[in-house]
Amino acid sequence: MLGAIIGDIVGSIYEFDNIKTKDFELFDRECFFTDDTVMSVAVAEALLDTQPGDKEEIIRNRLAAAMKKWGREYPYAGYGGRFSRWLASGDTAPYNSGNDRVGITE
Repeated sequence: MLGAIIGDIVGSIYEFDNIKTKDFELFDRECFFTDDTVMSVAVAEALLDTQPGDKEEIIRNRLAAAMKKWGREYPYAGYGGRFSRWLASGDTAPYNSGNDRVGITE
């Protein structure tokens, strides 16, 4: 997980501007964590709270709660439009986002 978070931060400044070189600063001053890091932490929390024998519905609800908790704590991490609306809603059902990434939402 630490590697995924480091990769997210290092790659954050190149997400929409792909580079084709291996010669770049790992931690540029403009690097930042993104929605990928926030949701990785949420998934990790939900998994750590899971007990052997937990039913799928309990795990799903725990995951949705962790995603909402962390997503609301970091609302400007770059979520897609539908996901941002889901975070703000009281709904925990899947929202069928498809590919709606719109960058940072307010």
